[in-house]
Amino acid sequence: MAKVKTSFFCQNCGAQSPKWLGKCPACGEWNTYVEEVIQKEESGKGSWKPAGNTTKKASKPQKIGEVKYEEQARWITGDPELDRVLGGGIVPGSLVLIGGEPGIGKSTLMLQIALTLKEKTILYVSGEESEGQIKMRADRMEAKNPGCYVLSETNTQQIFQQVDVLKPDFLIIDSIQTLNSQYVESAAGSVSQVRECTAELMKFAKETGTPVFLIGHITKDGSIAGPKVLEHMVDTVLQFEGDRHMTYRILRTSKNRFGSTHELGIYEMRAEGLRTVANPSEILLTQREEVLNGVAIGAMMEGNRPLLIEIQSLVSPATYGTPQRSSTGHDAKRLNMLLAVLEKRGGMRVGNQDVFLNVAGGLRVDDPALDLAVCASLISSYEDSPVSEQICFAGEVGLGGEIRAVSRIENRIAEAEKLGFQKIIVSKYAVKGLDLKKFKIQVLQVSKLEEMYSLIF
Repeated sequence: MAKVKTSFFCQNCGAQSPKWLGKCPACGEWNTYVEEVIQKEESGKGSWKPAGNTTKKASKPQKIGEVKYEEQARWITGDPELDRVLGGGIVPGSLVLIGGEPGIGKSTLMLQIALTLKEKTILYVSGEESEGQIKMRADRMEAKNPGCYVLSETNTQQIFQQVDVLKPDFLIIDSIQTLNSQYVESAAGSVSQVRECTAELMKFAKETGTPVFLIGHITKDGSIAGPKVLEHMVDTVLQFEGDRHMTYRILRTSKNRFGSTHELGIYEMRAEGLRTVANPSEILLTQREEVLNGVAIGAMMEGNRPLLIEIQSLVSPATYGTPQRSSTGHDAKRLNMLLAVLEKRGGMRVGNQDVFLNVAGGLRVDDPALDLAVCASLISSYEDSPVSEQICFAGEVGLGGEIRAVSRIENRIAEAEKLGFQKIIVSKYAVKGLDLKKFKIQVLQVSKLEEMYSLIF
């Protein structure tokens, strides 16, 4: 009997070691090494192989100018938000990983896509639900697709046998952590199993040109569960985010070999499934009957999409000895920097004030162009004087109190005009060479915080 081979793997980054280590030398995490049984595949017994002749010529180097390729058309899914995030549609042969918290809607999104892709053969493989449970969710959705097949299976060899029979155009795996391969003797969800199953699916996708979507679990700190090499192997990594207590969900790209990584898709969770939100600025702006203190509207960019979001702040005298600085959806360090600028350059005495900042709609933002809106909101709350609801802001604030130019200012101005704003305050350095006469909205140009203060208060 052959000797059982074991090795130790880091559950955080996937690093391998012949012995147990307290601290991983690759990622620096403690107590993450776990012993797993490993077994190499026998020669000629691959996990998946194409039908017919499997003989393959040895690869030879080619000059890059002599390499021939055919540009394949992307598949339009019918979901404009997903198409935007993927860079214009699904690329044939691509391997896409989508992660998110439990109950956020990953399985619902993938089943909805499977039911929307008409005239395609779809295989939805679930290792977490039975066929009956999947059918219950599908009945709640409006879309129907006779070419959608479901399979409840976790063994990759059994899955590939059904794939060879069905020959689907599109494969969905829910989830990668539940799969196991018979060539690796370790538990499902372990580093070895996740890496091996992903490698098998990647080989299948590349050799057949079949797009494969993998649903992945996440850890408590929000990263994809399993080895970090999992994210390096796939072509695209999507993050499905959102507060479980709110109806809106956000789809982001953290890696994309076929498009931009700055795009954003917004959905609304309903009983019948996920509804795409065509104009997210309208849902991110709170409808209120009266003008409130501490509220300002900022124009930000997510990829090619301009968004107008509402910044809310509250500045009040500190009840206890140490003032609090709290922000939701905004970088706390950048908030502290802007408070220091307002105190040094604007004369605001916030050293004994509690400061709370909130980005309405549950978004997490990092666009520096929101600095001006944050400052206006803070000043409004501090002075107890409201900002007109017909004014929005787009500008970065420097440490000297100067208003710096931001990119794609024309798109931001056009979005503000479309939503009915009468004025937008921007840096005067951002509109050089820009024809402002074509806009109906009034563009106010400032260079310092003092000028912005005198315009709105």
